[in-house]
Amino acid sequence: MSSEAFQEDSPGPRGFSVDVEDHGETVVLNVVGEVDLVTAPVLEESITTVLARNPEMVVVDLTEVGFLASVGMSVLIGCNEQAGDDTRFRLVASGASTFRPMELTGVADVIQIFPTREQAMTED
Repeated sequence: MSSEAFQEDSPGPRGFSVDVEDHGETVVLNVVGEVDLVTAPVLEESITTVLARNPEMVVVDLTEVGFLASVGMSVLIGCNEQAGDDTRFRLVASGASTFRPMELTGVADVIQIFPTREQAMTED
């Protein structure tokens, strides 16, 4: 497993990062912090960079995200579309700050969302 990180240098407690972990043909992006107007482009760049490698599966783990703005959900929808049929694109979200907004806005109807990273990586 190898790892690299994309970090947004923002002052204060709102530190944002995306840690990329390779697990063979599966790539996991562990997102930490708030996904908002400032940080969504960093998330998009991170996912787009991973998708360009054509992995079999991409898992975006939002477990450590405390706030997910609509712009973040738009990024996730766009990246899901970019993944197409060749790459399985999955999210990990179970909290009120991530899963609930995606459920209410219909994102959960478009992108596969799992409560744990393990389930996202193993379920068909």
